[in-house]
Amino acid sequence: MFISVLDLYKIGIGPSSSHTMGPMVAASKFRQWLASMPFTESNVRIKCILKGSLAYTGKGHATDRAIALGLNGYLPEELTETDVNALVADLWIRNSVEVAGHTYAFSPDEDIVFDRRDPLIEHPNGMIFQLFSPSGTKLDEHIYFSIGGGFVSTLAEIKTIEAPLIMEEASTFPFPFESAIRMLNMSKESGLSIADMKRENEHQHHGDQELDRGLDRIWDAMRTCVENGLATDGTLPGGLNVQRRARGLHEQLQAKPEDATQSDWLCAYAMAVNEENAAGHMVVTAPTNGAAGVLPSVLYYMVVHHGIVRKQIHDYLITSAAIGGLIKHRSSISGAEVGCQGEVGSAAAMAAAGLCAIKGGTTLQIENAAEIALEHHLGLTCDPVGGLVQVPCIERNGFGAIKAVTAASLAMRGNGIHFMSLDNCIAAMKQTGEEMSHKFKETSLGGLAVSVTEC
Repeated sequence: MFISVLDLYKIGIGPSSSHTMGPMVAASKFRQWLASMPFTESNVRIKCILKGSLAYTGKGHATDRAIALGLNGYLPEELTETDVNALVADLWIRNSVEVAGHTYAFSPDEDIVFDRRDPLIEHPNGMIFQLFSPSGTKLDEHIYFSIGGGFVSTLAEIKTIEAPLIMEEASTFPFPFESAIRMLNMSKESGLSIADMKRENEHQHHGDQELDRGLDRIWDAMRTCVENGLATDGTLPGGLNVQRRARGLHEQLQAKPEDATQSDWLCAYAMAVNEENAAGHMVVTAPTNGAAGVLPSVLYYMVVHHGIVRKQIHDYLITSAAIGGLIKHRSSISGAEVGCQGEVGSAAAMAAAGLCAIKGGTTLQIENAAEIALEHHLGLTCDPVGGLVQVPCIERNGFGAIKAVTAASLAMRGNGIHFMSLDNCIAAMKQTGEEMSHKFKETSLGGLAVSVTEC
């Protein structure tokens, strides 16, 4: 199994990697297929049927907007500096899509269907793209799945891949660890850190300069996202009238830094990111949009308050990505599949490992840090109020960051020997997710989502 750090961390827009970025990528892939196999018959109509979690919370996650953007050739990273609201308003009134010189009928209000009947059996985030003749005859159909973190699979791919995730065969890489125990053994045998082994694997595709530039770009986007959130206040879109709080909190901390705790700073930085995500602005999947505040907040804290340098920033991101890759390979990072334990829980494990690494932790301590952070998110549900990535998501990222730092600190107080392995913890998360009611997996049908009362 191999997934590049430059693929795991994707720069895009909010509010969701699986419900916004993934569907946009899927629609773009369908558009690419149309360009290669054009239908010359006039007035062919495109329809998109959203299934499962996408149907239940797609409105709150802007899935319909993402589909329209993708069908018109836009990708998440291209929109980070675009007025998406204005662009979507224009696309919404066109009633057609131009692909390779051919015009296809497409009205977003009519042709994007939120189908809340039985989900597709392969994955809860399914999309069915269909083509119809003017007489209503179905001409073709393509199915895609948004499997978390902005990754997309076709129907054929999801039936043949594990996790489900498309990754390269590990055996072709210098350090083909597919489990935490193999990672520990390879580190012991080689004398290399997790970051060094991961970097050697990355060299199969990226030279040092290319990799370092990519890591710099990821960190720059994360830092920009934190700082944009700290500089902005107002009400978040979506109808819940949730007020941004990161700027006000940060100003309080700056006014009286002697009273500020580490947890205060982490919450300010994490909430800043997730407020930006909720607003549909630029964010980095880390490993998802819903959990995008955890990793940047810990890293930003270490840069601003402890002055860590470029090499440490890179090692943090690479080590975190190694852990994220294991979790994604052996379980899932999709809230629709395993609940928020797979999003904020995974992010906390990744951040704990990265922090432990740059503080000089051994490989055993790093694995222990990741396990502690993940273990204490087991069972965490994904039940967003109103289908929006706001409540409880924004605050939850702050607490995920606090747990990550605590896990790293606790691991470094020990020698790395511990009872529950990271592999077993990941397996427990997968089982917990499989047995968790669908009400608590990004459908807004249970928990906090239905417990909102009027005061």
